Amino acid sequence: MPPLIRLYIRNVLIGFGLSAAFVTALLWFNVANLWHLVSTSDMGLVAVIMLFMFNGIVFAGVQAAIAIMRLGDKENPPTRGKTQRVFNKAAPVKVTEQR
Repeated sequence: MPPLIRLYIRNVLIGFGLSAAFVTALLWFNVANLWHLVSTSDMGLVAVIMLFMFNGIVFAGVQAAIAIMRLGDKENPPTRGKTQRVFNKAAPVKVTEQR
């Protein structure tokens, strides 16, 4: 398997793990009375699964983006770049009205 695919899969798994920890913390600390809402509703399990999945998608995307941005080449320092020509100050030009 290519290293970039392996990196992406690993970071997606980390993101979904973070999502599981986040949803568990939300329910454990009863944020906004969420545990009561989930435990007394007949669709509570669906709500928890949706909360886990949607947070997992967000956390996995952020985790993968951070990992990809950190792949930069650390061996070569940045160069000055291409030198741009500096133009002289522009002189005002008289505009005549044409009809």
